[in-house]
Amino acid sequence: MSTLDIPELALVALVGVSGSGKSTFARRHFAATQVLSSDTFRAMVADDENDQSASADAFEVLHHVAGKRLRAGRLTVVDATNLQQHARAGLVAVAREHDVLPVAIVLDVPEPLCWERTRARPERTFGRQVIGRMQRDLRRSVGRLEREGFRRVHVLRGVEEIEAAEIRYQKLFNDRKELTGPFDIIGDVHGCRAELEALLLRLGWTLHRDDRGRPVNATHPQRRTAIFVGDLVDRGPDSPGVLRLVMGMVGAGTALCVPGNHEQKLLRRLRGRKVTVSHGLAETLAQLDAEEPAFVAEISAFVDGLVSHYVLDGGRLVVAHAGLKAEYQGRASGRVRAFALFGETTGETDEYGLPVRYPWARDYRGAATVVYGHTPTPTPEWVNNTICIDTGCVFGGTLTALRYPDRELVSVPAAREYYPPARPLAATPGPSPGPSPAVTPPEPPGVGARDGLGLDLRDVTGRRHIDYGYGTVTVAAENAAAALEVMSRFAVDPRWLPWLPPTMAPCSTSTAEGFLEHPAQAFEDYRKAGVDRVVCEEKHMGSRAVVLVCRDEAGPAGPGGADRVGAAAPDAAARFGPGDGVVYTRTGRPFFGGARDRALLARVRAAVGRAGLWDELGTDWVLLDCELLPWSAKAGGLIREQYAPVGAAGRAALPAVLEVLDRAAGRALPVADLRARMERRATDLDRYVGAYRGYVRPTDGLDGVTLAPFAVLASEGTSHAGRDHGWHLALADRLHAADPELFTPTRRRIVDLGDEPAVSAATDWWRELTAAGGEGMVVKPYAGLAARDASGRLLQPGLKCRGRDYLRIIYGPEYAEPEQLAVLRHRSLGRKRGLALREHGLGLAALDRLAEGAPLWRRHELVFAILACESEPVDPRL
Repeated sequence: MSTLDIPELALVALVGVSGSGKSTFARRHFAATQVLSSDTFRAMVADDENDQSASADAFEVLHHVAGKRLRAGRLTVVDATNLQQHARAGLVAVAREHDVLPVAIVLDVPEPLCWERTRARPERTFGRQVIGRMQRDLRRSVGRLEREGFRRVHVLRGVEEIEAAEIRYQKLFNDRKELTGPFDIIGDVHGCRAELEALLLRLGWTLHRDDRGRPVNATHPQRRTAIFVGDLVDRGPDSPGVLRLVMGMVGAGTALCVPGNHEQKLLRRLRGRKVTVSHGLAETLAQLDAEEPAFVAEISAFVDGLVSHYVLDGGRLVVAHAGLKAEYQGRASGRVRAFALFGETTGETDEYGLPVRYPWARDYRGAATVVYGHTPTPTPEWVNNTICIDTGCVFGGTLTALRYPDRELVSVPAAREYYPPARPLAATPGPSPGPSPAVTPPEPPGVGARDGLGLDLRDVTGRRHIDYGYGTVTVAAENAAAALEVMSRFAVDPRWLPWLPPTMAPCSTSTAEGFLEHPAQAFEDYRKAGVDRVVCEEKHMGSRAVVLVCRDEAGPAGPGGADRVGAAAPDAAARFGPGDGVVYTRTGRPFFGGARDRALLARVRAAVGRAGLWDELGTDWVLLDCELLPWSAKAGGLIREQYAPVGAAGRAALPAVLEVLDRAAGRALPVADLRARMERRATDLDRYVGAYRGYVRPTDGLDGVTLAPFAVLASEGTSHAGRDHGWHLALADRLHAADPELFTPTRRRIVDLGDEPAVSAATDWWRELTAAGGEGMVVKPYAGLAARDASGRLLQPGLKCRGRDYLRIIYGPEYAEPEQLAVLRHRSLGRKRGLALREHGLGLAALDRLAEGAPLWRRHELVFAILACESEPVDPRL
């Protein structure tokens, strides 16, 4: 039996004459979707799989489909004769374009058998001489395949060998997804052995030494694995010592290592290749002269065996010396190796004569965290879920490690400057009297000076399908365009827009006489979903306000920052950029703008401090979901232009109508029914005016303005969506106690749905609220925002149950008349509820990404999608 080893991701070319059994072999060993047949593509473009004149077009389409599959990381098999060099060259080119290995499987079957099989297929009309020519082409091709670029060539000779063959898939050397850590990823060492020892000790490793006292291995009591990002050698005082330790750790299985460009240059020199002895290589060669030849040979073999990069932790972590773009991760080609070793340059040189590196991390959109070195930086900085941890130890900086998945940075200072840098390190720390390390908390991958906002128009435009963890959503191109109009012209700085509130669905339509919405339906909706406990919260009639406030107050906004965020606030800058907070509407616009927003933020900041939440939550910022009252503070223009004119017109006209009808009745005309109807209209109109007037009161600046918080959504490193509503409302009560003039409490009832007296009492409470002019209440699963039903699906975060008189504002003064109410009871809620759940899931995912420190573009795509969903055609009255 022949075992054919094939990479899990490869372009496999079947090579053989007509009748050699390629299609049969493909069906036996590969899934039908993996096989691209030239006959099938000829039939696609010419309706005849034997039409050789269509071959050029057929192979053009075949190459295109193969490229799409390879780009998606799928094994692809090409079933064609592949006997001509130009045909094989096209396949090798497709494989190289997508950085996968081309593999050839040759089926060498005796010519007579091939002719016999061909004659049995009536659609084959060519003569035996064609088979003979193909056989000669096959003989010439076999010896050329490796030279043409095929990385593996398997030749199966004869029917028995073909039938006995088995396919065995092999992972690529860079695929170590099964290793989940935890990891200690260590930056460029450059021969600084003493600092490496100090860093390992600080990280909790135990060093093991040989009989001469030299470190040759290290182990960790928590079974952590070290990963070295390369550039172990050159410039520093003890490159052999570093290599001895790292080689020992890799050999013992306690470490992994990827090569750096300095190791590759050293390898070429050790193999006798001509290289320029510069950039510290001379120091390494001099140090190696004092070593045993056997050890030097071990170094050569070790470096030669290093893999360009590693994909780890289920694909969530990638380590490469100079970083790696998403499309190169888990691939194998010279181009991938070159990028992993050297990065990408612009072709320019800077004032120091060094190549200008292309800032690939600024455009990175991959899901995996990429950790790399190569280009020294004074301070590690997260950019789009990538981080460079080369902090220039050999240049007098520090040696840094990243603890993964903790995202904690640990560094030790260099004892001295061992090698003068060609380009000065900004803010390079001076020598330290001892190896006392600096331990820094995790830096969130946010906005840094190197990448500006880090956003790209392509992240949000066009029709997009988003899998956000709680579900999937398709954003239509036209909805994305509408969201872009709002986001680009009116919204706050995207860095300060981590979440948008979802729309809220009403409860099921009530069948109770005179009611369109009633608590009984809200309770029953949740009972059907398996919820046994809810909280009924007073629904404040105001304007939704999201408050993101920082602990440290900043100065007024600088140029270009007016009405958005203030000047630099050191504690929040790492995550949100310059500013100390923002207040925005449910569509992301500044709430009031300018000084009024800043005054509101100052009051909230002070109250959060007096309530003790900064220290209790261990944070320098909090994100609050609130309602700002009164409604007229934000919606004064809407009330004047949309609602008040209806009331004014009706109150002017209806008394005159009633007076005319009274005169007509005095003349014995039959107008009694009409007068009764007009009188009901006048009564309904008075209730309508009373409904919106209850939410109007004068304000002057912040005087008369109150804020009703009902959820503390997030703080540093944490989404609080998993907390129950009792926790959220208790914190809201503490804010009210800290500043009762600003914060309005949210009255509520906690109801066990199996307790009928409690259900009845909550219904009576709703009647009291609405009779007193309140909007109504919101019924929520007590378990919290992330509550799910028994099948694991997200529940509606809240169902609004609005009062009878309040709904006059929404549906018109006379909506409660029996004939109108009968029509409204057929309103469709499905689209609204689906929209509410999609937006809610996107919001939860945005909070998760904010908490985990995801890059700005990954947070922003979800917030943008929420805004785009708002363009869905849904009845706005629901």
